[in-house]
Amino acid sequence: MTITDVGGPLPDPRELLEGTDWASLEHAYGSAEGAAPVMGGLLAADLDTQARAMRYLEDPVHHQDTIYSATVPAALYVAASLSEPRTATMLPREQGERPLRAAMLDWLESVARAVGDDAEAIRERFGFSWDPASLRIRALRPALFRAVSPFLHDLDPAVHEAAIAAAVSLLDAPELVRYRTTLVPLVREVLAAGAERSYRSVAVGGLRAWGEDTADPQAVENEDPRAAGRSREMPL
Repeated sequence: MTITDVGGPLPDPRELLEGTDWASLEHAYGSAEGAAPVMGGLLAADLDTQARAMRYLEDPVHHQDTIYSATVPAALYVAASLSEPRTATMLPREQGERPLRAAMLDWLESVARAVGDDAEAIRERFGFSWDPASLRIRALRPALFRAVSPFLHDLDPAVHEAAIAAAVSLLDAPELVRYRTTLVPLVREVLAAGAERSYRSVAVGGLRAWGEDTADPQAVENEDPRAAGRSREMPL
C-alpha cells in the first residue's frame, strides 16, 4: 500500500494497520513496531482501550506537534476510522465526557497545522525544507479532508466544531483552496457561538489567512497565544 497514492475512497482502517510495516517507521521514542495493536484500540469495544489509543496517537506518534514517519499512516488510519460506528463513543475526562470523534478530529487538525501555511512560512524564514514525512502528510490533505467533511454538519456540537477546525487547517492545501468560500459561513459560526477558545482561535486565523474580515473582534483580541496566527455536503 502506497500512502501518498490515496486518491479515492480511504482504505479499510484494519487493513491499513495490518498492511503497514510499522517496524520500519519511527515515532518520538524510536521504532513504531508496536503501533498497530495500540492504535487498533480506537475501534475497540471498551472506552479504556479507545482512550489509550488516543493517548498513544498524541504521544509518541505526534509528540509535541511533530510529524514522524509513523504519523503518516497513523493520520490515514485515524481519518479512515472516523466513519466507523465504534468511534461514536464518549471518552471520559476530568472536565467531563468528550466524543471520541471530536478528539480524533482535533488530532487531525494538529497534524494538518504542522504542515500548513504558517509552518511553511517559518521553515522558509529559517531556510529549512520539508522532511519526507511532512511532505507525505501534505500530499494526504485531500484524502484527510474527504474523511473530515461529512462531519462538518454533525449534530453533536463538539464533533461539528472539531470538524470545522480540522477543515480550516486542511484547506491550506492548494488542491482544496476552492472550498474556502463555502466554509466561511461555518467558520463564522464557530467565531460567533463556539465554546472552545482554541477553535475560535483557529477560526480567526483561517479567516485572516483567507482575506476575510473577522466577525468577532473580541475573538481576535482574546486569541489563544498557543494558536496565534495558525490557519483551522463538501465532499471532493
